[in-house]
Amino acid sequence: MKWTDSQEIAWALYDLYPDLDPKTVRFTDMHKWICELDEFDDDPQKSNEAILEAILLKWLEEFE
Repeated sequence: MKWTDSQEIAWALYDLYPDLDPKTVRFTDMHKWICELDEFDDDPQKSNEAILEAILLKWLEEFE
């Protein structure tokens, strides 16, 4: 899984934290959680605010 796989990352985060409202998550925490995913194999330094925001929006869609 790479940073560009926003939908897959969002599904994984939702599976791990189904009761957590994504609107309450800090980008720093989300970045850490993504990097800890077993399927994730991209450079942690390649993320940015736009990437994290895209993932967060996909996660929010799953949550709602």
